[in-house]
Amino acid sequence: MTTTAPRPGTYRRGLRFLRERRSTVVRLALWSVLETGQTFLLGLALARALDDGFLAGSQETGLLWLGVAVLGVAAGAVGTAKVYGAVAGLVEPLRDLLVRRVVERGVRGGDGAAVSRLTQQVEIARDTFAGLIMVSRSFVFTAAGALIGLFSLSPVLLLVVAPPLVAGVALFLGTLRPLARGQETYLIADENVSARLAVVCAGLRDVTAAGAEGPTARGAGTLIDHEYRAARTLAWWAVPRVLALGIGAQLPLLLLLVTAPWTLDRGVTPGALVGALAYVGQSLAPALQSLVHGLGAGGSRLAVVLRRLTTETQQQSVAIGELTCSAGDPSAPALRASALTFAYGPGAAPVVDRLDLTVPRGGHLAVVGPSGIGKSTLAGLAAGLLVPETGEVRVCGLPARSPQAAADRVLIPQEAYVFGGTLRDNLGYLRPDPVPDDELTAAATAVGLDALLGRLGGLDAPLDPAALSAGERQLIALTRAYLSPAPLALLDEATCHLDPAAEERAERAFAARPGGTLVVVAHRISSAHRADRILVMDGPRTVSGDHEELLLRSQLYRDLAGAWGLPEQASQPAFALGYPDGVDPVAGADLAGDGGHVVAHRAVGQMQPARDLGDRSPLGREG
Repeated sequence: MTTTAPRPGTYRRGLRFLRERRSTVVRLALWSVLETGQTFLLGLALARALDDGFLAGSQETGLLWLGVAVLGVAAGAVGTAKVYGAVAGLVEPLRDLLVRRVVERGVRGGDGAAVSRLTQQVEIARDTFAGLIMVSRSFVFTAAGALIGLFSLSPVLLLVVAPPLVAGVALFLGTLRPLARGQETYLIADENVSARLAVVCAGLRDVTAAGAEGPTARGAGTLIDHEYRAARTLAWWAVPRVLALGIGAQLPLLLLLVTAPWTLDRGVTPGALVGALAYVGQSLAPALQSLVHGLGAGGSRLAVVLRRLTTETQQQSVAIGELTCSAGDPSAPALRASALTFAYGPGAAPVVDRLDLTVPRGGHLAVVGPSGIGKSTLAGLAAGLLVPETGEVRVCGLPARSPQAAADRVLIPQEAYVFGGTLRDNLGYLRPDPVPDDELTAAATAVGLDALLGRLGGLDAPLDPAALSAGERQLIALTRAYLSPAPLALLDEATCHLDPAAEERAERAFAARPGGTLVVVAHRISSAHRADRILVMDGPRTVSGDHEELLLRSQLYRDLAGAWGLPEQASQPAFALGYPDGVDPVAGADLAGDGGHVVAHRAVGQMQPARDLGDRSPLGREG
């Protein structure tokens, strides 16, 4: 599981980016001053044209001041043209920086999504950044020019306009951070829905065959509901934005009109009042509207895109660390069952009856018992595939059927699933990002897939699932689960087609995952001997404990241990043949096509030879 390295915030990285380009920022500011000259001259020229010209009976003076306003517009046009060049001096380096990071990640990590990030997210960041510079710069300099102009006309006018303008801007700025969080939450929710639907649509046949339509629909529905709530929350933040625009842009105009008698009594001339209305209506209001719409939508979008681009790159460069639960109570156990009861049908006897079970984080539990006693049912309940009649199952403190809990567990069933494609595709299927080659080969070595990896011709070798033995398919599925970020691994007889040595190697690899928790539905009693705790499922006599405890407390466990001939039990079987519990101690049998061992997880008369890795004999094939 990847972990995020400490990194500076997005805004601090942005400030550092601007500091490194001080000369471009200064040039942008100087050209912005020239552009804003038209804002200052507009209101001042109108006021003087009225007071000193037209209202005073001097047409020439009035026209002269209007000419000054026209010259201000011409100078502003020159400033605007130069501003675009300075903006490009900031935008293009940002684009180059992001492109370089995306390409480096794609080359070094084999990132299959690099093309999408290069053509979409980087361009979104580039265009949005350019727009933000334009609207924020325009507002700052336009507001400065307008306020200076108001003060030059009369400080009384500044007292009327400035307070609501400041209040509106403050209200708007207060919405930026929660708006960015809401937008990122919605983006992640939308990605989760898309990812889930892509998986479901590709596996509709398997969903139907397994009768999993209900759980699949509920899982997708939960994600869709989460996206809907995120969208509603995001929409609600439009309300304070509209309110901020009304307070900062429309209220000053209303106040100038309402307070006109009061301001005129205090020396404000009619021309100055008209100039003030021009400052607010023609300069401040449009600038604030552009700021609210541009920075409100574009700013939060830019923050989200930049954070995702830089965070994902940072995460990819960090090696796999200790596995942790993605959510839930940090102090909660990895798996907890409380008063758990489950039966296959309303009138059927419970397969699991009022079971209480706790597996701490980092624990290793083996589940043993005869066939049909409920071991796989317990695994299905823990994986959220089955719904208990009573009681509950929690993974990392969260309900087992919740999407968050689903991300924290991985179930490997007895019948391993391998799809067509390459070995790399199969092994990295449960990881959201491409897995580096060294990590793939290290996992293959740990689990025991290295020999098959070499024989097939490497990670990019094409796979034909039908050409693989059952044991080979299990090794691929085990390595895939080993590479997953889920801290809880549920092995439901997932090694039944491996020989004892290969089984031990795989189980020890899972048990050694840093921070990982392992629950094994044991195919052989030797799996139980390696576990920290053992759950012997025996109907009403279900009991748990370690190996030594259970040898004393459980007759069934003593039978299973004797049947398998564990070192401390091989010379003295616990009971005679035909013991009522239904499992006879049987020595290893040299059957044709068998590896010298007998699977003792069924009742007497139902024992079956295990399929060995690479075993292609009639006894070794899957039925």
